[in-house]
Amino acid sequence: MNLVNWEPLRDFEDFFNRYSRLSSRGLLRSDQSEWMPNANISETDKEYLIKAELPEVKREDVKVTLENGVITISGERKQEKQAKDENEIRIESYYGSFCRSFSLPENIDETGVHAESKDGMLKVHIPKTESAKQKSINVKIQ
Repeated sequence: MNLVNWEPLRDFEDFFNRYSRLSSRGLLRSDQSEWMPNANISETDKEYLIKAELPEVKREDVKVTLENGVITISGERKQEKQAKDENEIRIESYYGSFCRSFSLPENIDETGVHAESKDGMLKVHIPKTESAKQKSINVKIQ
């Protein structure tokens, strides 16, 4: 089990980002400058896997970076130009730049990180390193 530092300001920021996204649902947006794609993180014995939903985002418009134990997925979803004979009635899709960052545990192999993009889903594979076996120590209580 890994210990993770609790950062209350990050939790507070996540709350407001989610609230903001929910409150803006259903409104006609002509200028959406930033959005956050949904991401799921899972773990196996060999790796961590981040799956980010990036519909209509081209592979060349996505950047994945790893720095100081934080992996960042950023990029831009560009809005298609409207045809002259087309009249948009409602727009619920988010367009513009996005950025998601995740803190990683210490037991990762930074050189083996790789990503793949298919059908609007970005999968970032983060392999684990062999961690030292944990020892159980009995402590005498006096």
